[in-house]
Amino acid sequence: MDLTLLVSSLAAATAVCGYLLIAVRGAVAPARWWLPAALSAAFAAWSVYAVLDGGPLGFWAEHHGNPWRTHIWMDLLLAVGVAWYLLQPRLRAVGVAPLPWLALVVTTGSIGLLAVLARVLHGESTSSASADDGRRLTATGHGV
Repeated sequence: MDLTLLVSSLAAATAVCGYLLIAVRGAVAPARWWLPAALSAAFAAWSVYAVLDGGPLGFWAEHHGNPWRTHIWMDLLLAVGVAWYLLQPRLRAVGVAPLPWLALVVTTGSIGLLAVLARVLHGESTSSASADDGRRLTATGHGV
């Protein structure tokens, strides 16, 4: 089995398991912001390998030439667009300016999208921890 078939198969199996886990247990807790950060780093490492093998625009030849290739390209663009749209309220809620992150997403795809998700979860975990500290202080009579 060649490396690309192995990695593709493992990625598909992991994705399906992850999707099912999220469907059954709910979203990733904000305190686990490191999970999308680690996925972003791992995919970035694979992308470096792909760029070294096929050049920085090697992906383009894979997204045109027949209906299936174009379909996959459009599917990726739509999926990223939906994710970007859904992240907007959460980005703003944690005080993150979206345009610099949009530049990262447009230039790196899922690498940037996972990094944005990690940043949002980190911001939510930080504000959640601050809120918990405030509630604890109020409950003990201190800080009021």
